[in-house]
Amino acid sequence: MQIFNTMTRQKEELVPKVPGKISMYVCGPTVYNLFHIGNARPFIVFDTLRRFLEYKGFEVTFVQNFTDIDDKVIKKANEENSTYREIADRYINEYYKDADSLGIKRATANPRATEHIDSIISLVQLLIDNGHAYPTPDGDVYFSVRSFKDYGKLSGQSIDDLESGARINPGEQKLDPLDFALWKGSKPGEPAWQSPWGPGRPGWHIECSAMSMSILGETFDIHCGGQDLVFPHHENEIAQSEAATGKPFARYWMHNGFININNQKMSKSLNNFFLVRDITNSYDPRAVRLFMLGAHYRNPVNFSDELMEQAQSALTRLITAKERIEDAKTNALPYTALNDEEFIRSVKSYKEAFIAAMDDDLNTADALGVLFDFARASNVFVTERCGIDAVNKASSFFDELSGVLGLDLGRKDTVYPKEALMILAERTAARMEKDFKRADELREKLKSMGFAVEDGKDGARLKPL
Repeated sequence: MQIFNTMTRQKEELVPKVPGKISMYVCGPTVYNLFHIGNARPFIVFDTLRRFLEYKGFEVTFVQNFTDIDDKVIKKANEENSTYREIADRYINEYYKDADSLGIKRATANPRATEHIDSIISLVQLLIDNGHAYPTPDGDVYFSVRSFKDYGKLSGQSIDDLESGARINPGEQKLDPLDFALWKGSKPGEPAWQSPWGPGRPGWHIECSAMSMSILGETFDIHCGGQDLVFPHHENEIAQSEAATGKPFARYWMHNGFININNQKMSKSLNNFFLVRDITNSYDPRAVRLFMLGAHYRNPVNFSDELMEQAQSALTRLITAKERIEDAKTNALPYTALNDEEFIRSVKSYKEAFIAAMDDDLNTADALGVLFDFARASNVFVTERCGIDAVNKASSFFDELSGVLGLDLGRKDTVYPKEALMILAERTAARMEKDFKRADELREKLKSMGFAVEDGKDGARLKPL
């Protein structure tokens, strides 16, 4: 498999440190709120990478952290007259609900920063001892950026470029504007842990270094995250980790592209900041996953209602194709029909094309194209008289490919778009007013959107075509 390594800025063959095993670390959420659509992209993308690696026979250790102590977590706790732990517990539970709905597998380990305070303190002390960090009189500890000669190698930024925009904020006692906090001395009303430098709490960057190395070792295979984390978060992780150990930190770096909302950057100030929970109230969560996988993970994607409607319709086509295959089992011939062998042979070519796409830097867009091509081929095949062996082969292969992509294609209660539900309500009102012409027009409009209307004694309901 070839993957694009952010560090080298080129595709490289993925060669694990230990043959047959892959160690992965993915930066997880800061747990003070439900996660938004931008967070969902790396969660889905790198879950798919994990699934594909497991499909290829690797034993994958997949670690995704929870940042459970942070300025935002503390602020939320103070606003609700609660504690950081209560806030973290609540939103970790909510994370699992949304992640499960999106088909994201549970990680091998989900460490919390506060569970690794001892290893964080030990790592900070090691950096002080070897001259890469220094404490200040107020209990902070800073990493000395200039002490690490390779600083900037991931992001491609030079010390000189960074220096021009750096400054020391009021109250900070760091020696250089570029230095960053490893440990923060306690402030009134904040949770704190005892350390050699006084009570305080860890900085954000040191948390990930300590957690990843504690579980995966000083050098592991793949570090993943969003493009926004390349600098400063991942750059700082590399500096502090490699300064402490003298060894390479992660062997490959993978970063997904940004998400825009209706061609604009997602921002609360623009009122286009969407939580996954809100989106899945209108669309099937599997359609969200399908939408995310429909573009190459390194490319930016644009999220809009129109594109989500398309993803919902695409999901319906896949579900319908799968159902046709399952229905064909009841009518299949008990022997091999004339065209069965040709169809069974074609499965091999689809599989090869699917693997080739995924092997090419996780090209899920092309892999999905293979799945849709197979769905069309199977639709044609099962309309003819076919043998049970071929139908079973089609069914298991459909499950195989969709499983790698994390798409459960079993029929579930459909979450219908708000627009469709509003049109259905308008049609019901038109029928009550005996405006049947208008009701028929609205039925046709729903049909053009991919939905049939079924009228029953309990009222009208939608059904995917």
